[in-house]
Amino acid sequence: MTFENLRVVVTGASREFGRSLAVGFAHLGAEVFVSARTVEAAERTRTEVLGAARDRIHAFGCDLNRPAEIREFARKVGEHSERVDLLVNNGARWLDGDELDDASDDQIVETIGSTAGGTVLMVKHFLPLLRRSHRPDIVNMVAVRGGAGAARTSAHDAFYAAKNAQAGFADILSHRLRPSGVRVFSLYPPDFSTADPRSVEWAGLGADPDDKLTGQALFDCIVYAVEQPRDCFIRSFHFEPH
Repeated sequence: MTFENLRVVVTGASREFGRSLAVGFAHLGAEVFVSARTVEAAERTRTEVLGAARDRIHAFGCDLNRPAEIREFARKVGEHSERVDLLVNNGARWLDGDELDDASDDQIVETIGSTAGGTVLMVKHFLPLLRRSHRPDIVNMVAVRGGAGAARTSAHDAFYAAKNAQAGFADILSHRLRPSGVRVFSLYPPDFSTADPRSVEWAGLGADPDDKLTGQALFDCIVYAVEQPRDCFIRSFHFEPH
């Protein structure tokens, strides 16, 4: 399978793993539509890409906590492309805090709204474009959702609430969309390295077994799942923490 001419949408692409996804898919030959909270932040990702891959990245502003901006993002992508082959729901509003009182009411609502509600609305408004593809896939970067790995991070309870909501949505979405040919994958990594994709660590060279899971490993999992024949369905990737 080739990624040439694959149409990919990535949210939360201004930094860390979102940027790595955009850069990685562009260098594989895909046409990538990236969003960040502001178009300026998304544009920085595009300008950092080297060579011809830069021309395959299109930058958009889209705050996942604002439904109108999600609708507009989908509309603008539809003006550029008649279809979307892969939607990667990577965007999430991080929130620190060991106690509920560590965050304001507005921060809690924004965290849950952008992460859980934003994922639902992204799928809702991009589904028509996905259904025009002969190989539509949706990837959800759920990552942590509480439980055994929760004690290892400083995330606020509202962040875990948002991630659990996202995971529940992914589960039902997978069940309901599969008969129509739309595959839904979810990734559940523990804390992982967000190294720049141009770095030695991203390339997987000289990694220590005790180091964190790398962004390259996660990207390779997504590529592997998308490359599988359409009758092969990998519902989720779960990773054990070190």
